[in-house]
Amino acid sequence: MKVGEAIAEILKREGIEVVAGYPLNHMLEYSAKADIRPIIVRQERVGLHMADAISRMTSGEKIGVFVMQHGPGAENAFGGVAQAYGESVPLLVMPMGYDRKAAHVEPNFNSVTSMRSVTKSAEPITSGADVPDIMRRAFSRLRNGRGGPVLVEIPKDIWQEEVPEPLDYVPAKIARSMPDPAEIEAAVDLLLSAKRPVIYAGQGVHYAKAWPELKEFVELSGIPICTSLEGKSAFPETHELALGSGGAAIPRTVRHFLDRSDVIFGVGCSFTKTSFGVAMPSGKTVIHNTNDANHLAKDIPLEIGLLGDSRLTLTAMLDVMKARLSGPRDRSAVVAEIKEVHEGWLAEWLPKLTSDEAPLSPYRVLWDLQKTVDMPNTIITHDAGSPRDQLSPFWQCETPLSYIGWGKTTQLGYGLGLAMGAKVACPDKLCINVWGDAAIGFTGMDFETCVRERIPIMSVLLNNYCMALELDVMPVSTEKYRSTDISGNYADMATAFGGYGERVTRPEDIVPAILRGIEKTQQGIPVLLEFMTSKETVTSRYKVEELTI
Repeated sequence: MKVGEAIAEILKREGIEVVAGYPLNHMLEYSAKADIRPIIVRQERVGLHMADAISRMTSGEKIGVFVMQHGPGAENAFGGVAQAYGESVPLLVMPMGYDRKAAHVEPNFNSVTSMRSVTKSAEPITSGADVPDIMRRAFSRLRNGRGGPVLVEIPKDIWQEEVPEPLDYVPAKIARSMPDPAEIEAAVDLLLSAKRPVIYAGQGVHYAKAWPELKEFVELSGIPICTSLEGKSAFPETHELALGSGGAAIPRTVRHFLDRSDVIFGVGCSFTKTSFGVAMPSGKTVIHNTNDANHLAKDIPLEIGLLGDSRLTLTAMLDVMKARLSGPRDRSAVVAEIKEVHEGWLAEWLPKLTSDEAPLSPYRVLWDLQKTVDMPNTIITHDAGSPRDQLSPFWQCETPLSYIGWGKTTQLGYGLGLAMGAKVACPDKLCINVWGDAAIGFTGMDFETCVRERIPIMSVLLNNYCMALELDVMPVSTEKYRSTDISGNYADMATAFGGYGERVTRPEDIVPAILRGIEKTQQGIPVLLEFMTSKETVTSRYKVEELTI
C-alpha cells in the first residue's frame, strides 16, 4: 500500500467524507479513489474556511480536511490556518512538501517549521512506515482538548513508498475530563449565594454538545446568560433569561448585566481579551470552565477553575445544584429586568431596523432577513467589520449551531467559505453568509466554486460602495484620493458565474428578493443578493461601566 492510499484509508476510517484543496496535491486523487469527495476551490484560504465549517457544524465529529501544493500553495494557505488557530477549530491540514533533501534548504517554504506557531502540532512524514503513527497522533490531537489545526506535511518524493500491510490503524479515541468534585461544589455554592450572577457561554458548549445541560442549568438556577460570538446559538436567544450575544457590538442587556454582576460563570470559553469580543468588567468574582489549562487565569483573575469538558462539568454541577434546591429558583425579578432593558434598547434601534430610506439601511436588510427565513433551519455567518457588528446583536438564534460566530482574528472574506462548508455539512439547511463590498473583493471568485461544486448557499451582500469603518480614520485619503471608495456590480458577477444574482435598491423589494433567493437555493442554485446600502457606521457598542455592587 502506497502512502497516498494509506492516508486515504485512514481518512475513511476517521469518517472523513470531503477533502477540500487546490492542486497539485496527490491526496485529492487518492481521496477520490477512496470515494472521498474532493472539492477544488479558487484559492487556498477559502478551502480552509470550508473545512473549518465542517468541523464546527459537526462539533468536531467530522474533521475538516484541506490539502494544497508545496511552496506557493502552502504559503497562500497560511492565513486560513492562522484563522482556524485563532478560533480554536480542529482542522487537518496536509500540504505537500519539498523533497526531503531540500525541505530545509532556503528559500524553500517549510510548512512544518513555518506553521508551527499557528497549529497544535506540525509534523512531516519522513517514512512510509511511519504513516499510521503520524496520522494517529494527528487525529488524537484533533479530537482531544481545545481545538486547533494539526498539520501533516507530505514530501513530494514520498508518495511511492510502501506502508506495511495490513494497515495498522484504529480511529482516534476521545478522552474527556471533568473538574475536581470539591471545586464543583464550591462553584455551585458560590453561584447560589451570589446576588447578581451571570453566565457567559463560549464555543466549548458547542464542541461538548452541552446545549441541553446548559439550558437545564440556566432554568434551574434562574441565572441570566449571554454568550461569546463563537458561542452564539449555544442557548436559545428567545428564552426569557437570554441576554443575547455579540463581539464588539452587543445588545445593551449584555453590558448591563455583566457590569452589575458580582459573579461571572464562564463555561466553555477562554475569556481571551480581544477588540472583537465582549469586554469583561474588572473586580468580579470569576468561575471559569475550560478544557485548556493554559486558558485558566490567562487574561482575567479567577476564583475557581473548572478544568474539563463543558458537558461533564455542567452535568456534575446540576447534580450538586439539584441536591441544594427543591426546584427552580424564582426568576421573575431577573426576567422583568431583562425585558425592561431589552425593550428600551430595541426601541432605540427600531428606526434603523425598520427604516424605509434608500439607499437601504443595512439594519433593515438584516431585520427583514431574520423575519423571512425559517430560523430553526437556517445557518448564518457574518464577515469581518460592519456585517459582524450589524448582524450579531440583533439576530436571535433559536437552535444550536445555527450561527457561525468568529472574530479573534478578522480576515476579510472568511464568511463565504464558512457558509459553503456549512452547506456541505448540513445540506438540508439554508446557509447564509453576510458580507460587505470589501470582503467580496478578497474571496468573491469562489462564488464560482459554489456553482461548479453544486453548493447552493445564499450570499447576502451589503454594498455601500465604500469602506465605511475607515471613513473616520482616513478622511484626508478619502477627500483627496477617494481611497476608501470601492465599487462593482456583484449581482451581475454571480449571474456570469452561473448562479442567481439580484440587486435590490428599494425597501419594499427586500423581502420578495429574499424569498426568490430561498427558492433558488432549494432548486440547487447558489444565490447572491446585492443590497445597495447607506454608509452606516453606527453600531451597538457600549463601554464597560465600572460599578460597585
